[in-house]
Amino acid sequence: MEESVVRTLAGKCFCGAVRYEVADEFAYAANCHCSNCRRTTGSAFKPFAGIERDKFRLTAGDDSLLIHGDASGHDAHCGQCGSLLYSLVRDGAYVHVAMGTLTDDPSIRPNAHIFVGSKAPWFTITDDLPQYREHVTG
Repeated sequence: MEESVVRTLAGKCFCGAVRYEVADEFAYAANCHCSNCRRTTGSAFKPFAGIERDKFRLTAGDDSLLIHGDASGHDAHCGQCGSLLYSLVRDGAYVHVAMGTLTDDPSIRPNAHIFVGSKAPWFTITDDLPQYREHVTG
C-alpha cells in the first residue's frame, strides 16, 4: 500500500522575521470583505484559506508575534513589520492563513466572496465567484 505524501507550503511575513509551514490540505478558501479583514490587511478584502490548527506550524519568529485576541480566537501579526499572517478561528480549532503570506502556491483557490454586505463601497467585485452577504450558506 502506497502512503500519500502531503505537500508542505511555506509562508512568511514581509520582513521575514516570522515564518510558517502549513499542509497543502486546506478545507476551504474565500475572499472576506468584512470590515475587520479590511482593516487588518489595509485592502479591499482578505483572501484566506482555512485549515485545522494542527496542520499549521510556526517555524521561526513565534516570539515576534503580535497577537490581537485570546487563546480561542485571534489575529497574529509580525511584531516587527505588522504583516497579518493568520487568524485563529472557530474556538481555536482552525487557522485562516492570509494567502498573500504564502511563498508557495497552494492547490486551493478562493471559491466565494463572503461578508459582501459590508464590503468597501469603493471596490467592485468583477469575477463570477458566488457572493454571500455574510458567511457561506448551504
